[in-house]
Amino acid sequence: QVQLVESGGGLVQAGGSLRLSCAASGRTFSTYNMGWFRQAPGKEREFVAAIRSSGGSTFYAGSVKGRFTISRDNAKNTVYLQMNSLKPEDTALYYCAAGRNFVLANPRAYDYWGQGTQVTVSS
Repeated sequence: QVQLVESGGGLVQAGGSLRLSCAASGRTFSTYNMGWFRQAPGKEREFVAAIRSSGGSTFYAGSVKGRFTISRDNAKNTVYLQMNSLKPEDTALYYCAAGRNFVLANPRAYDYWGQGTQVTVSS
Protein backbone atom coordinates (compact mmCIF):
# COMPACT_ATOMS: atom_id res chain seq x y z
CA GLN A 1 0.00 0.00 0.00
CA VAL A 2 1.12 3.53 -0.81
CA GLN A 3 -0.52 6.60 0.61
CA LEU A 4 -0.05 9.91 -1.17
CA VAL A 5 -0.58 13.40 0.23
CA GLU A 6 -0.36 16.46 -2.00
CA SER A 7 0.40 19.98 -0.84
CA GLY A 8 1.44 23.34 -2.22
CA GLY A 9 -1.68 24.39 -4.08
CA GLY A 10 -3.20 27.82 -3.78
CA LEU A 11 -4.30 30.99 -5.52
CA VAL A 12 -1.81 32.70 -7.81
CA GLN A 13 -1.96 35.37 -10.47
CA ALA A 14 -1.36 34.54 -14.12
CA GLY A 15 2.35 34.40 -14.82
CA GLY A 16 3.14 33.29 -11.29
CA SER A 17 4.62 30.05 -9.97
CA LEU A 18 3.74 27.29 -7.55
CA ARG A 19 5.50 24.13 -6.47
CA LEU A 20 3.37 21.12 -5.64
CA SER A 21 4.67 18.33 -3.44
CA CYS A 22 3.42 14.79 -3.05
CA ALA A 23 4.64 12.86 -0.03
CA ALA A 24 4.38 9.08 -0.13
CA SER A 25 4.27 6.60 2.70
CA GLY A 26 6.01 3.25 2.67
CA ARG A 27 9.44 1.94 1.76
CA THR A 28 8.67 1.11 -1.87
CA PHE A 29 8.34 4.64 -3.24
CA SER A 30 11.48 4.28 -5.36
CA THR A 31 9.93 1.36 -7.26
CA TYR A 32 6.94 3.38 -8.51
CA ASN A 33 6.56 5.62 -11.49
CA MET A 34 4.89 8.84 -10.40
CA GLY A 35 2.45 11.02 -12.27
CA TRP A 36 0.63 14.30 -11.88
CA PHE A 37 -2.88 14.69 -13.26
CA ARG A 38 -5.41 17.49 -13.03
CA GLN A 39 -9.14 17.84 -13.27
CA ALA A 40 -11.07 21.03 -13.85
CA PRO A 41 -14.80 21.30 -13.08
CA GLY A 42 -16.86 19.59 -15.76
CA LYS A 43 -13.81 18.10 -17.45
CA GLU A 44 -12.13 14.72 -17.45
CA ARG A 45 -8.97 14.05 -15.53
CA GLU A 46 -5.99 14.81 -17.74
CA PHE A 47 -2.34 13.89 -17.71
CA VAL A 48 0.12 16.61 -16.75
CA ALA A 49 3.53 15.02 -16.17
CA ALA A 50 5.19 11.78 -15.13
CA ILE A 51 8.57 10.52 -14.03
CA ARG A 52 10.03 7.03 -14.04
CA SER A 53 10.87 5.29 -10.78
CA SER A 54 14.58 6.00 -11.19
CA GLY A 55 13.96 9.63 -12.09
CA GLY A 56 15.82 9.08 -15.35
CA SER A 57 12.95 9.93 -17.69
CA THR A 58 10.24 12.55 -17.58
CA PHE A 59 7.16 13.12 -19.72
CA TYR A 60 4.87 16.10 -20.15
CA ALA A 61 1.57 17.03 -21.69
CA GLY A 62 1.98 19.44 -24.58
CA SER A 63 0.02 22.11 -22.76
CA VAL A 64 2.56 22.32 -19.92
CA LYS A 65 5.83 21.42 -21.62
CA GLY A 66 8.40 24.13 -21.06
CA ARG A 67 6.48 25.59 -18.11
CA PHE A 68 6.20 22.69 -15.66
CA THR A 69 8.96 20.46 -14.30
CA ILE A 70 8.47 17.16 -12.51
CA SER A 71 11.15 15.80 -10.20
CA ARG A 72 11.48 13.33 -7.36
CA ASP A 73 13.58 12.74 -4.30
CA ASN A 74 13.52 9.04 -3.51
CA ALA A 75 15.34 9.61 -0.23
CA LYS A 76 12.46 11.81 0.91
CA ASN A 77 9.67 9.76 -0.72
CA THR A 78 8.49 12.90 -2.45
CA VAL A 79 7.64 13.96 -5.98
CA TYR A 80 7.40 17.60 -7.01
CA LEU A 81 5.76 19.62 -9.74
CA GLN A 82 7.28 23.04 -10.32
CA MET A 83 4.78 25.16 -12.23
CA ASN A 84 5.93 28.40 -13.83
CA SER A 85 4.22 30.90 -16.12
CA LEU A 86 0.85 29.77 -14.86
CA LYS A 87 -2.24 30.48 -16.93
CA PRO A 88 -5.92 30.64 -15.93
CA GLU A 89 -6.48 27.43 -17.90
CA ASP A 90 -4.14 25.64 -15.48
CA THR A 91 -6.80 26.04 -12.78
CA ALA A 92 -7.76 22.57 -11.56
CA LEU A 93 -7.52 20.05 -8.78
CA TYR A 94 -4.08 18.46 -9.07
CA TYR A 95 -3.52 14.84 -8.13
CA CYS A 96 -0.40 12.76 -7.80
CA ALA A 97 -0.47 9.06 -8.54
CA ALA A 98 1.81 6.03 -8.21
CA GLY A 99 1.99 3.02 -10.51
CA ARG A 100 4.24 0.43 -12.07
CA ASN A 101 2.75 0.31 -15.55
CA PHE A 102 4.96 1.18 -18.49
CA VAL A 103 2.36 3.56 -19.93
CA LEU A 104 2.41 6.80 -17.95
CA ALA A 105 -0.13 9.16 -19.54
CA ASN A 106 -3.16 6.96 -18.87
CA PRO A 107 -4.73 7.33 -15.43
CA ARG A 108 -5.60 3.63 -15.53
CA ALA A 109 -1.87 2.88 -15.31
CA TYR A 110 -1.78 4.09 -11.71
CA ASP A 111 -2.69 2.13 -8.62
CA TYR A 112 -2.63 4.79 -5.92
CA TRP A 113 -3.94 8.34 -5.84
CA GLY A 114 -3.80 11.27 -3.48
CA GLN A 115 -6.75 13.44 -2.54
CA GLY A 116 -5.64 16.37 -4.63
CA THR A 117 -4.59 19.97 -4.08
CA GLN A 118 -6.40 22.92 -5.63
CA VAL A 119 -4.58 25.31 -7.94
CA THR A 120 -6.40 28.48 -8.96
CA VAL A 121 -4.85 30.95 -11.39
CA SER A 122 -6.48 34.35 -11.66
CA SER A 123 -6.28 36.50 -14.77
